[in-house]
Amino acid sequence: MSRSWSPRSRRRYAAPRPRSLWRKVLDYGLTIIILGLLILLAARLDRVETRQTQGAAIINDGDSITLGTERIRMRGIDAPEYTQTCRRNGVDYACGTLARQSLVRLIAGRPVTCSGWQRDRYGRLLGDCKAGGTDLNRAQVEAGWAVAFGDFESEEATARAAKVGIWAGTFDQPQDWRDSHHGEVVERKHGTLASIGDAVREIFRFW
Repeated sequence: MSRSWSPRSRRRYAAPRPRSLWRKVLDYGLTIIILGLLILLAARLDRVETRQTQGAAIINDGDSITLGTERIRMRGIDAPEYTQTCRRNGVDYACGTLARQSLVRLIAGRPVTCSGWQRDRYGRLLGDCKAGGTDLNRAQVEAGWAVAFGDFESEEATARAAKVGIWAGTFDQPQDWRDSHHGEVVERKHGTLASIGDAVREIFRFW
């Protein structure tokens, strides 16, 4: 019995063409650019790395302390300035002094730990601070001796409803008081959302 065979086509394999000089230069150039961008990105990430400092606190006012050589501005809150006055029962009183005294009581001589990565226009670290198990930023707002400044809005609402601290009378927002008495540039709020936005901008701000 005879079999018929059909011819099978042979596939031809062409050897890969060597890359041209310009293609090699382009590939090397892209590699260098990518490496450079990765190095720059790593440097930016280092700038948003959280820094932590701790020690015995010097209480400057209701929302700022000094730990060693590091000046700390407590993030997400704004307390009356040390010389600021508020009004209660028709009488002016030194609410800035009382705000500082509140922070002194909260710290109670314990070591303080603050962490953060942002800095305000004065070079102070914007920190989340604790003394023992007490969240100092949150506690100052809960006690009514600081207002929410980008964070802790629910704590402020509770303090306002309970009429504790400065909420027992009337007062100028600390930022407005600073503007009217010292002509300072309005400070941008520095709560959680602002921190996220700053981190993204810092990472992608290559130049």
